[in-house]
Amino acid sequence: MTSAAVPALSRPDGSPLRIAVVDDEQMLTDLLSMALRMEGWEVRTAASGYEALQLVRDFQPDALVLDIMMPDLDGMAVLQRLRQSGNDTPVLFLTARDAVADRVAGLTAGGDDYVTKPFSLEEVVARLRGLMRRAGSAFAAEEEPILRLADLSLNEDSHEVERGGEQIELTATEFELLRFLLRNQRRVVSKAQILDRVWNYDFGGRSSVVELYISYLRKKIDAGRTPLIHTVRGVGYMIKAPQ
Repeated sequence: MTSAAVPALSRPDGSPLRIAVVDDEQMLTDLLSMALRMEGWEVRTAASGYEALQLVRDFQPDALVLDIMMPDLDGMAVLQRLRQSGNDTPVLFLTARDAVADRVAGLTAGGDDYVTKPFSLEEVVARLRGLMRRAGSAFAAEEEPILRLADLSLNEDSHEVERGGEQIELTATEFELLRFLLRNQRRVVSKAQILDRVWNYDFGGRSSVVELYISYLRKKIDAGRTPLIHTVRGVGYMIKAPQ
C-alpha cells in the first residue's frame, strides 16, 4: 500500500476535476475510473471514437485518457477532430508497448503524453496530475508533494531526498528512477518498464543500464541500512518498507 503524500487537485473554483476515459476494454476503463475517483475526480467513460467526441462535447473534461486502437474511429482521428475544432483538452494516450510509431505520431499530432500497456494505475494518475497542472486546469490544495516510504522521503518539487533525516544527493536519472519506484511501491516493475518511463525510449534490450543504475541507487539509499530496493529474479525490481 502506498504512503505517498501528494496534494489534492481540483478545479480553480474548488469543484472536482473532470476526466474522460476512452477505451473499448471495459475492465480497463473500470479500473481507471476507480483509481481516478479515489483522487476525488469526476469520471465518465466511452468505448469508441465517436462516443468520445460526444462525451467531450457534453462533459467538457479537464483531461482525456484516450486509447489509440479503438473501433470505428481511432484515438489519432479523435485527437485530430478535437484539435481542428479548437478543443485543447490535454490528452494522455494509451498505447501498446511496442507501438513506438504510435507514440511519436500521437505526440506530433497534438497529444500531450502517453503511457504504455500494461501500466500502473499510479503512473496514469501521476501523468494526469502533471498534465492538468501544466495546462492550468488544476490547482493543488497544498504545496510540496512528497513521496514517503518508511524513513525515506522524496520531494518532487525541490528534488530533495532524505533517509533517516540524512540528505542524499542523487543525479537526475537516479532521482527519476527512485521516483518511479516510489510511485509503484510494493509493485514489481520490469526492466522494460523502467527503461520506458525513466529513459523514455527503447534501449534495444540493453537492460544492463537498469541494473547499473539500480546498483548506484542502492549504494546511496540502502548502504548500511535496512534494504528498501529488492530484486525479484526474472521479473524486475520492487521498493517496499521492511516487514
